Amino acid sequence: KDIQVFEFHEAFAAQVVANLKCLDSDQFAREKLGRDQKVGAVPPEKLNSWGGSLSLGHPFGATGARLVTTAANRLIQEDGEFALIASCAAGAVGNAMVLERCR
Repeated sequence: KDIQVFEFHEAFAAQVVANLKCLDSDQFAREKLGRDQKVGAVPPEKLNSWGGSLSLGHPFGATGARLVTTAANRLIQEDGEFALIASCAAGAVGNAMVLERCR
């Protein structure tokens, strides 16, 4: 509810499916995140609604910039307050950020 825009880098389609399943899992939250309950389901209509890396392209070295730019523009167009941006890289590296719209 707190986040209106979700931009996840799709290195490959199965990776995003796995991320969504983990976010909506109480077991994953307890065992891997040390949380009492799951983060929650991501509404499909709010995830990569302008297209993700598989449709827009994956510019090595600029994927993060593409994700942030897309999320910022979506916040304006969709009148949102917060965006969650997530990306992965080789070697089990991952990063995420929450972007807040300034008004």
